[in-house]
Amino acid sequence: MNRSQALFRPLGVFLLIVLIAVCGMWTRPGTALAHAALTGSAPEPGAMLAKGPEEVTLHFSEGIEASVGSLQVLGSGLNKVTGNEAQAGDNGRSLTLKLPKLDDDVYTVSYRIISEDGHPISGSYVFVVGNPPAAKDASAFDPHKELGHSGHGGDGTELSAGRMQLYVIRCLYYAALLFAAGVMLWSALIRGPLHEALNAHIRKWAVIALRALLLVSLLYVFVHAKELMEGQKGWLKLFVSTSVGLSWDALLLLSLLGFLLLRAGGAVRMLWALLLLAQEAWSGHAAALTPKWATLALDYVHLAGGALWAGGLSLLLALWFTDRKEAGRFAARFSAAAWISIAILTLSGIGMTLLYMPGLEYLLYTTWGSLLLAKAALVVLVIITGALLRLRMKRKGFPSGLLLQADGLLMGLILIIVGLFTYLSPLPANEPVAYHEMGEQMHLSMRISPNVPGDNEFIVKVWLPQQMGEPKSVKLLLRSDDNPELGAITVPLRPYTDDEISSFDGFVKTAYRADGPYVPFAGHWTAQVRVLDGNDDERVKDVPFRNY
Repeated sequence: MNRSQALFRPLGVFLLIVLIAVCGMWTRPGTALAHAALTGSAPEPGAMLAKGPEEVTLHFSEGIEASVGSLQVLGSGLNKVTGNEAQAGDNGRSLTLKLPKLDDDVYTVSYRIISEDGHPISGSYVFVVGNPPAAKDASAFDPHKELGHSGHGGDGTELSAGRMQLYVIRCLYYAALLFAAGVMLWSALIRGPLHEALNAHIRKWAVIALRALLLVSLLYVFVHAKELMEGQKGWLKLFVSTSVGLSWDALLLLSLLGFLLLRAGGAVRMLWALLLLAQEAWSGHAAALTPKWATLALDYVHLAGGALWAGGLSLLLALWFTDRKEAGRFAARFSAAAWISIAILTLSGIGMTLLYMPGLEYLLYTTWGSLLLAKAALVVLVIITGALLRLRMKRKGFPSGLLLQADGLLMGLILIIVGLFTYLSPLPANEPVAYHEMGEQMHLSMRISPNVPGDNEFIVKVWLPQQMGEPKSVKLLLRSDDNPELGAITVPLRPYTDDEISSFDGFVKTAYRADGPYVPFAGHWTAQVRVLDGNDDERVKDVPFRNY
């Protein structure tokens, strides 16, 4: 034996001993091969609670590194409900997170921790507190629902050439509404013997405005009622037992009443105008959203500002072409009010947009958002034109006819947009997820309906070759693509008897379903179906989808 062999023999023996020891550790029953797993939780996944829990507790099969990882509870808006740190217990086998008082909502418990043997563990589940409000999407703005049926021909998110007549009438209606309300407001604001000539002009145009309002309102109500009641019976029900029908009753009544109030005092005429705008606010988008008091108040203020501006500008244009002297006098009064109106329109419009939209990016998802952006651009041009008009008034004491006409053109374009986008849904439409794939070794079908944040129905159907028989297990996991740090949510599928005729020769079908709030918030998702067959071969399919 040479010297080098003598040197390496003890080293080889030492390495062999270390290898045997390591193998012994890995093969020892119940230790490192069995990584920590979630064994229990309170509240349990899918729990429906009358009131919020005081804490969330997770139990694991082995000890965890309490100083590393996270346990958090999120509301439906992805907001953390508490900034508290989770505390370990039960010799490091549990985590507890103290919670504040929780409102009615769907909550997501998400955990990402490391076991004592160094393996990461993550997951998520949901529980419900109280009776949270249903998620809002395009269907929330469908007036057909009050009549017990769905809208015809679309989801209310896109413009349709087949409804051009309806759009034209809506544009005329909003022009007549704001003109009539605005003229009556100005007739109440401008009083006194010094303005007798101006008041005479305003009274003349008030009669014209009321006639236009009555005529267009009749067309507006008839066309909309016909569209709502298509294929339905019982028109009386529409006008006596639905909010939209009652608002139309109020509109027609106020349109007729306006003629009787032309000679009434200024306060009465102003009250009439404010009531006219109130009925419109109550029947618009604002009435379908929460908090209703805020959306209705902002919409009402927005309409009032629009009536003051549109009515005043229409009067100024009419006076410009009929009596330049009175136009100059009225322009001096209108100039300051116009700036106040534009400020009101801008601030209330921003407020309503923030209440309507879950996020400003939603402006890019629908035609409503595109029209709103176009309207905002026109308002900027109105501000520029108004500034030039005000500058001209300061210099010469008289408005520029060219600038007035430009302002009038911008107003007309804005009213067209208002007539269009008040008929469209501010929110995108959610479509049910329907996936089907045919394969040599497996056919797979999956449905998620209606695919909204909150309660959904989940159906998974699997067809395996007859020689394999039924699968050993079928799992459905949901992962948020927008929030990859959150663990997957396991949907608790259960077998059920499927009555649909969907058999394939040589294959055996099994069907599973679940119902519950397992899609707790809107966004991009991936549904992962994991099928374990009789040969212990697992087939995994990822299906991306999104909702709003």
